[in-house]
Parts: sequence; C-alpha cells; structure tokens
Amino acid sequence: MAATKVVVDPITRIEGHLRIEAQAENGRISNAWASSTQFRGIEIIMQGRDPRDAWAFTQRICGVCTVVHAVASCRAVEDALGIEIPANANLIRNLVHGMQTIQDHVIHFYHLHALDWVDVVSALSADPAGTARIARSISPWPNNSETYFAEVQSRVKRFVSGGQLGIFANGYWGHPAYKLPPEVNLLAVAHYLEALDWQRDVIRLHTIFGGKNPHPNFLVGGMACAINIERAATINAERLEDVHGMIRRAQRFVEEVYWPDLVAIAGFYKEWAAIGGGVSNHLAVGEYPEADVRDSGRLYFPRGIILGNDLTQVHPYDHMKVKEYITSSWYEYAGGDGVGLHPYEGETKPRYTGPPAPWEYLQGLDKYTWMKAPRYDGRPMQVGPLSRMLVAYASGHADVQALVTEVLGKLGVGPEALFSTLGRTAARGMETLLLARRMNVWYDQLVARIRGGDTATFNRTKWDPSTWPAQADGYGYLDAPRGALGHWVQIRDGTISRYQCVVPSTWNCSPRDAEGQMGPYEAALVDNHPLVRPEQPLEILRTIHSFDPCMACGVHVLDATGAPIVEVTVQ
Repeated sequence: MAATKVVVDPITRIEGHLRIEAQAENGRISNAWASSTQFRGIEIIMQGRDPRDAWAFTQRICGVCTVVHAVASCRAVEDALGIEIPANANLIRNLVHGMQTIQDHVIHFYHLHALDWVDVVSALSADPAGTARIARSISPWPNNSETYFAEVQSRVKRFVSGGQLGIFANGYWGHPAYKLPPEVNLLAVAHYLEALDWQRDVIRLHTIFGGKNPHPNFLVGGMACAINIERAATINAERLEDVHGMIRRAQRFVEEVYWPDLVAIAGFYKEWAAIGGGVSNHLAVGEYPEADVRDSGRLYFPRGIILGNDLTQVHPYDHMKVKEYITSSWYEYAGGDGVGLHPYEGETKPRYTGPPAPWEYLQGLDKYTWMKAPRYDGRPMQVGPLSRMLVAYASGHADVQALVTEVLGKLGVGPEALFSTLGRTAARGMETLLLARRMNVWYDQLVARIRGGDTATFNRTKWDPSTWPAQADGYGYLDAPRGALGHWVQIRDGTISRYQCVVPSTWNCSPRDAEGQMGPYEAALVDNHPLVRPEQPLEILRTIHSFDPCMACGVHVLDATGAPIVEVTVQ
C-alpha cells in the first residue's frame, strides 16, 4: 500500500503555531516531523538591562503560563546574586504557581484536549436522565440533575439549529475513533461549560498576591505584596479568607468534576495506554520548594532523570549537562551546526532555509523548524506532568505512589500504561489532584507564620547593585505546567550580558539532532500510532495535545532595536 502524506497546519487548540507532517502506511504513522512555524522574541532584548527587571520582560514570553517565566527569572537572578527570599514569599510563590498549574491543567483537559475524545454532536442524542445517573454514580457534584443536563443539551442544540456549533466548530464529529456513549459526551460538554466560569473565579488568587492577572507582579528577593492583617491596602485577614475560599473551590471542582470525568473517559480508551509513548527519557527539574532556603532540596515534586522508562533508578539532574543543537533548526552557530551549546554559551542567530512556499512539504529538508533541539547529556528528554509523576513515583513520593496505584487499579492496567498518550493525560490529572490538596498545606503554613508575627515578603539584602560582584551567573529552574523550564542569566558590571531560556515545548517539540534522534512529539507519533482517516487525523491531535504544546514559549528572537533580523517572503 502506498504511503500517505498528512499535514496538519496549524495544530489548533494550542498556544502558538505548530505544523505536523506525518507519513502513514497501512493505517499507522511511520514517520513524523514537528515544526514550530512561529518566530518571535524576548531573549536578545534582555541584554544590557537591569537584572532586577528581567522577570517583567520574560514573563511576556507567554500569556498562558502567565507566572512561570517570571518566577524562573527571579530565581535565576537570585541564584546569581546569592539572594535568599523570605519563607512567606516562597509560600506565596507556591500558591500563585500552584493555582496557575491547577487552572492550566483543567483548562487544558476540557477546552484543549477533551474534544479529541468527546463527540459534541453525539451529546445531542443523549438521554439527560441517563447522564444524570452516570454523573451521580461517579461524583457528589451538585449539578447532577436531569434538568441541568437537559438545559445544557438545549443550549448545544441551539448552536446546531442556528447553523453553527460556535465554540465547538470544526471538529471531526462522527469520527469512528470516538467511543463515548452519548450520555458521557453530554456530561463532558456540560463540564466544559462549567469549567469556563470556574477557572475565572479561582485565578483571582493572582490578583490578591500579584495585583493583576494575567502577568501578576513579582520581585527579585521576594514578592511585591505587603502583609498587614489590619490594613485594607495590604494582604489582610479578609484577603486571606478570599484566598482560602478560592483554594477550597478549586479543590472541590478538581475532586468532584475534573478527576472523575478524566477517569471515566479514560476507561473507554484503554488502548491508548499502548500508543504514543515515544521518548523514554524523562526530565523533571523539581518544583514547589518547601523550606526557607530556595534550593535546599526540599521540593514537593522532586527533580531527577528517568532513563529508558526504568523506574528503579532516578539519576541526579545537573543543569550544566543541558545543551541546545541546531542541526535541524533555522539557526546558525559560529562553531557550526554540529555543536551543542550550553545556555551560558547560547547563541540566537536565525538563518531561514525553509521551503519558499508554506504549502510545500518540510519532509526531506535538513532544517525544518524554529525550535532548537535541547539534549540532556546528549539525550532527548520528555518533560511535563508525566515526567514529574514518574520521577516522583520512582523517588518514593508517598502521595504520588498511592495515587498512581489507585488509578492503575481503577483502569485495570499496569505501570507500563503510563508511558503513553493516555499516561500523559492521566498524569496531568493526578498532578492537579495532588496540587489542589497541597495548596491547603501552603496556605495554612502562611497563615501560621503571619499569626506568629512574621510578615516579611521581601529581602532587601543585595538589592543595591554596588554590592554585586563584577561577574555573576545564575540558573533559575521551574517545573511549569507543560514541563521543565530553565532560565540562565549572566550579569556583567550590573547589567545582563546574556540571557537564555530553554522551555518545555522546546524539549518536547525539538527536531532531529545530529545523531538523528527525534524529539518527543515526533517519536510519540511513530510509536504504535494509528491513523484511521488521514483526511481527519484525530489520532495525531490526541497525542500532540497530550503534551499541551505552547509554541510561543519556544522561540525567542528579536533585535534589541526592534529592527527585523530576518525577512521571510511568501510568493
């Protein structure tokens, strides 16, 4: 049977621009190429700036993970200058980042990924009474009545009768790969709509601690929010109670809506536990410091490396083993395309050599993406919730081990099921559940410190540039919702001389390197991956969306003066 070429461009329901090209033979994908087609920038404009301002610029790399680059940047500068932040500031950062991750994961499931598994049109034929019975059997959530689901069904029918599906347009509805009964489809659609209101409520935590959302305020040396229980203009008792309410509502929605839905839907798609595993090396830089000192090793989710899906050993992580390669990327290095550069030596010199027309195939080109290819000690690494859960599980994390055992038991699958498209989706849900519970611990610790008289949120030590060394290098880690994030800063005579970011989607969307090793997206697509209807490549969307791509974070280039560095002409 002749090979079929499939192009999905752009991949929708993600942040940024991504093109996937695949070759299918006998109903399965045999080869794949992932190309970031977006070209934008932050890193170069950091040069010459005050390092204390870096977080505000790098935060704008992305408006989806709206806090992660700011925190990583603050940590990089704090690492370079030897600044330790107050315990309260650390707890507030955990709460802000934790709520960002919870919100992000829930939005990803319902609004970006669920429609790969849920047939919205099928919900029109559902029996609302049957949906109500299913809902009550898996959750005590109050909106579980027949009347409620009938109302939701009527709303969707109005979309259709009006000739439009509105927000549900352009799906592959009726595709044979959809397996949910109409009643479960209706349940998922109802919660899709509920999640829109829920996420808008709980993310207000950012406005309390950071002044606004998106892009709340941060501060090198701590957090830009004062605590005074008696004053209206600060973090007071009323504001803290507001935060507590958001945490409770976030946890309830995760435990009574998102998590039951995920487990129920996954039960219909168990075959995807053997599809789309791809790269078997996993990297987690660790997250949520639970000590006064930033890098004491006490992290709620530990850092480490898993090689070859071997859960019997966690290898230590050393950020100096990270290098970026450009063999298949539209860049050039002074030392040639075959060398790899650590971010402290990083270069960002674009050289576009792609096809003259966007509709031409990238297959066969030496260079085919704006993404660089990060490698850890020469290996491609998968990053994200699955990698975090695997490292935590193999490290003996009690909460993670208990939840993984519970989930595998409910689904009736073994540990090997984690290394898959379904495993990535399940791991994201597990992480959300654990974080929703852990938020209460951090909140209680913060309140206890305040009641004990500790209201410090900022360390002024070393704030004066005259106290800085002439040369300082710093690394800021953060495990963002989509995976391992690193910021590297070099400070010379009080200003930034070099700034480099290696972000989750750079790891996962990385192209082939000089050794021919595929990145995680590409490798996952050729791992036992079906393609029933090439003209409706639903299966490609399932696996790519399971990584939660964010392309805007992965490509950062702009001339310091604002002048164009490269011109791409389409004829």
